Amino acid sequence: MPDHAAPITPPARPRTTGSRLARLQQALVLGSMAFTLVWLLYWWPRSPVLAVVGALLSLGGYALVLGLEGLAAARLNRLDAAPPAGWRGLASAWWQEVRVAPVVFAWRQPFRWASLPDDSEPSHSITPAVVFVHGFVCNRGLWLPWMRRLRNEGVPYVSVNLEPVFGDIDDYVPQISDAVRRAHALTGRPPMLVCHSMGGLVARAWRVVEPDTPVHRVVTIGSPHRGTWLGRFSRVANGRQMRLDGDWLRELQAREVQIAPTDTYADFVCWYSNADNIVFPASTATLPGADNRLVPGAAHVAMAFHPRVMDESLAMVASAASSPSERTVS
Repeated sequence: MPDHAAPITPPARPRTTGSRLARLQQALVLGSMAFTLVWLLYWWPRSPVLAVVGALLSLGGYALVLGLEGLAAARLNRLDAAPPAGWRGLASAWWQEVRVAPVVFAWRQPFRWASLPDDSEPSHSITPAVVFVHGFVCNRGLWLPWMRRLRNEGVPYVSVNLEPVFGDIDDYVPQISDAVRRAHALTGRPPMLVCHSMGGLVARAWRVVEPDTPVHRVVTIGSPHRGTWLGRFSRVANGRQMRLDGDWLRELQAREVQIAPTDTYADFVCWYSNADNIVFPASTATLPGADNRLVPGAAHVAMAFHPRVMDESLAMVASAASSPSERTVS
């Protein structure tokens, strides 16, 4: 793909006026809190022990699910090429996810997803803009820590809310196309895509539709490039597409190789972990010929905020300013 292109006329203002996922998660959070309160009020006079146990399961039962996912990942990773995480690494990853999951799914995404809007005015930044692409059952609120950091560093960004939440991955392509064009228009430079989980597959699906649209790099974080074992349990469209070595993934790779037979994934940076509780076996988050970077002992959502992942990914954005191939063409 070419490394540069002329600045693109900005499209209309982004249309992320709402988030169905945010409303759904708001209902789940408030419903859970209401249920827990009613449970405590009913059972406390009868059995304080049962009242406390029920409240803990209502608010913290997700930790048990995360533990089961971690155990399944450990079992499947025994035959994987990635080095094993070990029980200490798995326990650390579980605790990471236990702490970060409520912040993401019960606060940032349902209630704070629109708190830091996308940049919309042309920027004098010498670095490219960043396009944030979230994953399965997420919205742009996932990226708030990244957005805050980019604002502090003067780097523009745009993002997407991939909806319908349980739709076909191919149907998200127009949203990525719009976001890339908006990002390019901000600086006149090819943007860098930063994608978490399913977002990496959405970016790849977009690339086969618009192979000549330039990007600086595509950074994926815990993306199931070759599917995930958990995909076998999904009954929704995008979940089925993420099944291990599934038909949709094989067809996607065939189209990519047809477009770029050599160095197919040369501009991809793939972060993956040997303790990922969602995308496993671990090496399924890598691509052949890509810059595959292992983050030992990192859980799936927590990996998106790992200091090394953030620091090195944003260093790639900064490095584009001194790259001759990334200079603006008028």
